[in-house]
Amino acid sequence: MATEHSRTAARLMVSPAVILLFLWMIVPLAMTVYFSFLRYNLLNPGMESWAGFSNYTYFLKQAAFWDALWNTLTLVVGVLIITVVGGIALALLLDQPFFGQGIVRVMVIAPFFVMPTVSALVWKNMFMNPVNGMFAHIAKFFGLQPFDFLSHAPLASIIVIVAWSWLPFATLILLTALQSLDREQMEAAEMDGANWINRFIYLTLPHLTRSITVVILIQTIFLLSVFAEILVTTNGGPGTASTNLPYLVYAQSLLNFDVGGGSAGGIIAVILANIVAIFLMRMIGKNLEA
Repeated sequence: MATEHSRTAARLMVSPAVILLFLWMIVPLAMTVYFSFLRYNLLNPGMESWAGFSNYTYFLKQAAFWDALWNTLTLVVGVLIITVVGGIALALLLDQPFFGQGIVRVMVIAPFFVMPTVSALVWKNMFMNPVNGMFAHIAKFFGLQPFDFLSHAPLASIIVIVAWSWLPFATLILLTALQSLDREQMEAAEMDGANWINRFIYLTLPHLTRSITVVILIQTIFLLSVFAEILVTTNGGPGTASTNLPYLVYAQSLLNFDVGGGSAGGIIAVILANIVAIFLMRMIGKNLEA
């Protein structure tokens, strides 16, 4: 009886936070769904009218949507490849004993705590600037013509910027998993004549499989909503070369003042993100059960 009373009291104490969180999520989503069915332009206040699914068909039929969808997928896959491969390499390096190991680990993890806007500004002005950037000075030192990364390779540049921010996260997760690897098993394999490549392929990599899947799932969810790096560096250009779905929704809503079309695009982006997340969770669930 006392246990039942304690459970009821616990539910009552938690319920305000749960209700607030529920409203914080549901109210904006419900408003977005409602606006997506309206012909609503901020330049014509008070002229709203019911549009049905026309906003959705308009958003899906425009060429920029398919460019943005392709750029979104390319961005996610490119960053995942860099962070997973680089994370494994850094984790293997940081797992080795050397002088100043703790300081190096802190320095490697530090970029993850830099705000996306700040990191994008640093890369844009200090590294990739074709006149005063570090890469431009290196090119001039070797007698080469500086390359304008953000103009001629905008999407690749954004992938590098985003990967730089997320690489510490992957490294930290993989390093933690690597430290739980059975050292006696590794030593036994080494004594049996297995070189470092065979030890990595048959022992280390299978041990890291679960951590890699977790990194892929978490990063994919966040990478589908990358926005600040694009806004600060390229503004989605040139043209739509670096426009992803979140930036296209922003441009439709706040640059074109089309709240109805932007809301429809936001709902489409949420649906696509949930499809990807469900697919990844099922795939990872099967992997974890194996």
